[in-house]
Amino acid sequence: MSPRFAAILAFSLALAAGVSTLVAQPPAGDAAKGKGAAPGGAKGKGGTPGKQVAPRAGLFFKENWKQNDGGAEAKLTQANVSDPNLELKLYGCGGPEGLLMTGNDNSDANPTHTWTGVCEGPSMFALRHKTKLADLSTGNARIKVNAKTSGFHELRMAVKTADGAWMVSDRTFGTPADFLVTEMAFADMRWIRLNAAKVVTTGNLLATADLSAIDEIGFVDLMPGTGHGPGGWADVAQIELYANAKDRQ
Repeated sequence: MSPRFAAILAFSLALAAGVSTLVAQPPAGDAAKGKGAAPGGAKGKGGTPGKQVAPRAGLFFKENWKQNDGGAEAKLTQANVSDPNLELKLYGCGGPEGLLMTGNDNSDANPTHTWTGVCEGPSMFALRHKTKLADLSTGNARIKVNAKTSGFHELRMAVKTADGAWMVSDRTFGTPADFLVTEMAFADMRWIRLNAAKVVTTGNLLATADLSAIDEIGFVDLMPGTGHGPGGWADVAQIELYANAKDRQ
């Protein structure tokens, strides 16, 4: 090996070693910038509090419904509500029978559920907590619903704010295949105004919606029913709402 080649080789090896050392060392000031901080705001070694993680919304209410005596198909009333803290509100529907309660307790194939099949117009029922307002503005506020539909019918969520304004969501759920549980985040929904008396939408999609103080949680079928048998109706069985609670004033 010539002396010149040996010198070039030695220089190259020294340069590579220096680069490797620089890569292995963390940039100056990383500890001061909070890198390595534990999740949820805990301090890591030499670090400052990291990003605060909001607590997940807890269970606001759970409604499983109570079947009518003898399991009969009959008009949906307050007596069908299993949670003593909830009030039932009915809107639209029309017809002599109204929204009905049917199905069987402890049945997976045909659980106790509301039914819009004999409604002569669009329909909605809503649940109102007697002492609390629901805060749906956090990113993890969500609803879990066991539902089934027929024909082209779809279910939508509706909310009534503490100041009396109604809105209905663009998200739909329900399938003719079977009773299936759907879980949806309110943060993923867009909203349009709702005339609750007629159960019809008004205006355009809202650019923003204040969900921080919700008085009633509604379940909407915007189409009239077609009676018994397949064709057009919507069923709502078990419901779970996860939200932060606020005391009513």
